[in-house]
Amino acid sequence: MLNPDRTAMPELQLSLTLHETNLILEALGEMPFARVHQLIAKIQQQAHAQLQATQDTTSSENLTRSQDER
Repeated sequence: MLNPDRTAMPELQLSLTLHETNLILEALGEMPFARVHQLIAKIQQQAHAQLQATQDTTSSENLTRSQDER
């Protein structure tokens, strides 16, 4: 279970590939749900936000290129 007192535990920022992240989620899925469900949700939330931002950036870049080609 995650530590509810965030002041006691520093947060880390990791850089992982999508494959590595999915591998971690797969391993967590083998553990008791009550122990890992908050961690799984946190990983999924952060990954979704980052992937969405990447898609938005890619879409904007493609739109700009398309307009420049005209």
